[in-house]
Amino acid sequence: MALTKVLITVKTYPTISSKYDELVCTAGFREDGTWIRIYPVPFRKKSYNEQYKKYDRVELDLVKNKSDFRPESYRPYSHDSEIKVIEHLDTKNYWAERKKNVLGKVHYNLSELIVEAKDKNICTSLAVFKPTEILDFKIKEVDREWDKNKLEKLDAERMQMNLFTQPENPFEVVQKLPYKFTYVLIDNQGKKSRMMIEDWEIGQLYWNCLAKHKGDEDKAVKDVRKKYFDDFAKTKDLYLFLGSTQLHHFVSNNPFMIIGTFHPKKELQTSLF
Repeated sequence: MALTKVLITVKTYPTISSKYDELVCTAGFREDGTWIRIYPVPFRKKSYNEQYKKYDRVELDLVKNKSDFRPESYRPYSHDSEIKVIEHLDTKNYWAERKKNVLGKVHYNLSELIVEAKDKNICTSLAVFKPTEILDFKIKEVDREWDKNKLEKLDAERMQMNLFTQPENPFEVVQKLPYKFTYVLIDNQGKKSRMMIEDWEIGQLYWNCLAKHKGDEDKAVKDVRKKYFDDFAKTKDLYLFLGSTQLHHFVSNNPFMIIGTFHPKKELQTSLF
């Protein structure tokens, strides 16, 4: 298959898998402006040159993920397929280059988007959504450890096959986030929704804040709220990248979660008179 160029706009917080160790779901835009999901990617095991950042344009060999019915879902041709970083789009002029690539199709009505997702002829599972207002930012404590059964299967797989690590250089699975972060929002029809945020950046922000406050979790989560609610929701031109999960796509009332934010500064409005 021909190499595919993708502008990376989404990286979810890592999850663990007994088959692949630790996985990241990546999504972004092809050159024609359509969404594409790339999964699975063992991101942290990639070489430094292949550890792409958000808004890097990458090139890689992709094939349709036949185990996933969602039309945007692709996977690397092989587990060790090379990912080549071509360029990085900067934030100049209120994110002008990024906007050109990202804001081709924006949804404002969440109910219409959900109908589009449930329509098996369309089956939209990735979208850009512009909330009319962010009402609140909720923080909830959750389990602090990964599922023990998954960890045991993962350890057994490593012992039998040793696919990814050497005994003298073991790979350490990323820490599980002990909190769930959620936006409460309304769309352009006044529909109120709660949507969980699964972005890599919110996880990394929490760990950075925790380190800054020397392990004080209350201060760390307050800093996360300050960034996502007081800054992004109140002062920025905020859009949300939404994605569904394969398991819940057709069964949940709202199959979408927030898998990334797009938050340029608001452009200054100048009067003609």
